[in-house]
Amino acid sequence: MQSVYLETTVIGNIAGRVHPDLAMAARQSVTRRWWDTAAERYELFVSALVVEECNGGDPQAASERFAVIGNLPMLDGGDDAKSLADSLLDGNAVPRSEPRDATHIAIAAVNGIELLATWNFKHILNPTTQHIIDAVCRKAGYEPATICTPEQLLEAFDDS
Repeated sequence: MQSVYLETTVIGNIAGRVHPDLAMAARQSVTRRWWDTAAERYELFVSALVVEECNGGDPQAASERFAVIGNLPMLDGGDDAKSLADSLLDGNAVPRSEPRDATHIAIAAVNGIELLATWNFKHILNPTTQHIIDAVCRKAGYEPATICTPEQLLEAFDDS
């Protein structure tokens, strides 16, 4: 069973009300379809950073997000992840303005997670920086997680 680190944008698409924008609603729909069987197909993980981000904002929405992740195992962010996140920022793999995004990538890599699920196309699943992310992780001695969307994970198993 492959391991998956759930970045906060995935949790936000599982919990909450359906977005009025059709593209966002479609993203929510596919994420929820994937989530329905994700625990049967993958080992799912979050981190303290995901919990912190999920607890922000509207208290009702935060409660709904926390209900999604409440029983998932937590990965250690520790010094190794902090060091790798700093390297990702220093290496321009992730903009300096987005240290949390670098931390998500680092937590997955230092914990040997195979897949990082996200809807963050700007700083995490960005095709123009993916090779830099991979190179920085490998230079630091870590195999980077394959970064993908829940839709890609769903399509990989959708036999219908």
